[in-house]
Amino acid sequence: MIGLGTIVNVLAVIIGSFIGLIFRGGLNKRFQDILMQALGLSTMFIGMAGALEGMFKISENTIETTGTMVIIVSLVVGALIGELIEVEKRMEQFGEWLKKKVTLKCDSTFVEGFVTSSLIICVGAMAIIGSLQDGLRADASLLYTKSILDFVIVLISASTLGIGVMFSAIPLGIYQGLITAFAKFIQPVLTDKLIADLSFVGSVLIFAIGINLAFGKKFKVGNMLPAIIVVIICSILNM
Repeated sequence: MIGLGTIVNVLAVIIGSFIGLIFRGGLNKRFQDILMQALGLSTMFIGMAGALEGMFKISENTIETTGTMVIIVSLVVGALIGELIEVEKRMEQFGEWLKKKVTLKCDSTFVEGFVTSSLIICVGAMAIIGSLQDGLRADASLLYTKSILDFVIVLISASTLGIGVMFSAIPLGIYQGLITAFAKFIQPVLTDKLIADLSFVGSVLIFAIGINLAFGKKFKVGNMLPAIIVVIICSILNM
């Protein structure tokens, strides 16, 4: 069944968040802090692994560096566009709207939990490639694997950032659902290089999210999201 992967992924986020909220009530501040640092560190290394895989290629007995211009152009142009239209601010405003709708005005970490978790589980190669495989071949195996990873991530996140994490299931469902639904229309522009570049840039953004989790907000990752679109445009124009 096409779309089942995203449905399972959304349910994994909701259930993982719910379990994390149960733990949150029994964790004092120092345990919440160390869990957040651990989550940040692991997220950094997940992003770093994907970025290095995209950047370094082994050719015979030498290691070549590739993708330098892709990452510079996509991140710089994408960040400028994102800053201009204030993507992260829009995400925070949506989070504030959700917070009011669920009558949790006193929850100081709701928006942070929503925005941070949305970025973690939506940015990255698995979300894009898994959704494409689901839409093109009804193969949701990659999204099932992603669901397990997201389950663990949101469980830890919800135990420290609260119920806002659970609502990250909304953008996840919309984002992956749209990719799955339009996979057949997207297929003609997909190339191995484009998929590799999307994975590469997505991994760099994940690394930045990890730094924010471990050390406090250092990067406006939300405002860098248009970099993904820039990568696609560059590929279409054969840049």
